[in-house]
Amino acid sequence: MLPRFLYVLNRILFSIALPPSVTLGRNVLFGYSGLGIVVHANCVIGNNVKISQNVTIGGRSGHVAVPVIEDDVEIGAGACVLGPIRVGQGAKIGANAVVLNDIPPGAVAVGVPATLLRN
Repeated sequence: MLPRFLYVLNRILFSIALPPSVTLGRNVLFGYSGLGIVVHANCVIGNNVKISQNVTIGGRSGHVAVPVIEDDVEIGAGACVLGPIRVGQGAKIGANAVVLNDIPPGAVAVGVPATLLRN
């Protein structure tokens, strides 16, 4: 009952949709108290991840699986990480990027759809 209450409280106060079933690592930072962030109920988010405001991490039509975000990832404001993908350790996703494919560890992804700047 307490996780459900906290979900509703966060939704009302901060406009963050973070279901209790999300697997969160340690030291996950939600920018601006999670303002506008939406996370799919089955997502896995690793340790030391920084997620800026207005980010969507969720499913995609025609796919059952959802994103897995590994440790030490940074996701810029307004980015969308969608579908059955894996974002590798230490990767960075630029603001407003739309990620539809796997991002290797340490890579930088930007654009719509996201392309790799550095691998």
